[in-house]
Amino acid sequence: MGRSQYKIEHEIEEKTGQKVERPPLYRVFLMNDDYTTMDFVVHVLEEVFHKQNVEATRIMLHVHKNGKGLAGTYPREIAETKIDKVHRLARQKDFPLRCLMEKE
Repeated sequence: MGRSQYKIEHEIEEKTGQKVERPPLYRVFLMNDDYTTMDFVVHVLEEVFHKQNVEATRIMLHVHKNGKGLAGTYPREIAETKIDKVHRLARQKDFPLRCLMEKE
């Protein structure tokens, strides 16, 4: 085995021994308001957060009764993307639906 091959294998061994940290997670909440329809909230939960209808309805009712409800937990970039998508969909339908995220 040549010297350069040994160096490459040694570097690979060093890199594979390193621990990979999981990214911090963020909880994404939907916030209740007096104007957004329940049907639209269920639609958002199904389309953006990929919830089944029964779970989406349960979350929507929790939001309605408690002021906010957990839509999901994601790494930061995914949480931000989902929040942006919710806000864009709500604007298109003239609803004031808002999301926020909190670090776990």
